[in-house]
Amino acid sequence: MRFYPQGISVMSVEYEGESMGVTISSLISISLDPPLVGVSIGKQASCYELLRRSASFGISVLGAAQAAVAQRFASGFPPLVHWEGIETRRGPAGVAPLLAEARGWLECRVRDEHDAGDHTVFVGDVLALELGPAKGGLVYLDRAYHPV
Repeated sequence: MRFYPQGISVMSVEYEGESMGVTISSLISISLDPPLVGVSIGKQASCYELLRRSASFGISVLGAAQAAVAQRFASGFPPLVHWEGIETRRGPAGVAPLLAEARGWLECRVRDEHDAGDHTVFVGDVLALELGPAKGGLVYLDRAYHPV
């Protein structure tokens, strides 16, 4: 699958004052009526249990110039370090911190979970959707980020 370009986002989760962000390439549109999206999260991911407890998540869709942000949230650094120096904002639903300079944002409530081997596919009802200031898009292809 590394030769298949995939859009890059940062998924954020917040529960009882703890927030985490992780770079994902698994965001998919599932339905327009009602608006549903899906994300596939590894069961060993540091945000996995926090996502299950919070039952909601935010998505910051990254723009063309945000490869460094994608790399930061993909790294194995502690969650506190991820957010250091990153400007965040709250969306209308207030489910989790969102990256202020992203291409766009989605806020979702988990509707369903589907076991998928070493991952779980979380289906989310889209509570809010907004466009951000970033231009273009960012994809992951052959182990590298590429602007589009």
